[in-house]
Amino acid sequence: QVQLVESGGGLVQAGGSLRLSCAASGVTFSNFAMAWFRQAPGKEREFVAAITGSGGNTYYASSVKGRFTISRDNHLNTLYLQMNSLKPEDTAVYYCAGDGKFLIATMEEDFGSWGQGTQVTVSS
Repeated sequence: QVQLVESGGGLVQAGGSLRLSCAASGVTFSNFAMAWFRQAPGKEREFVAAITGSGGNTYYASSVKGRFTISRDNHLNTLYLQMNSLKPEDTAVYYCAGDGKFLIATMEEDFGSWGQGTQVTVSS
């Protein structure tokens, strides 16, 4: 089974940028869809962005579209999330999801593997 480890979180002021990484192992990286989800304190986990196995297609939640960019480097077995123009409402634990059931997937139930999360805090 695929194993996922997130990194790159931290504290940043509103308007700043962060780049999250998710290192994968245990499976051929390019063969499955992947995604980023996030969960703020007291809230349910929500979809952020998804990408197909080849990296040719992406999908974003409306709240982050135009500010975030999801990408993957299949040779390095790594998924990325570039976050620009960060807002306080982006504050959450960000999770990497793998083993997508479909070519593209945005639902939590459609992913079979999860990382432990990395904290992103955006201050005003």
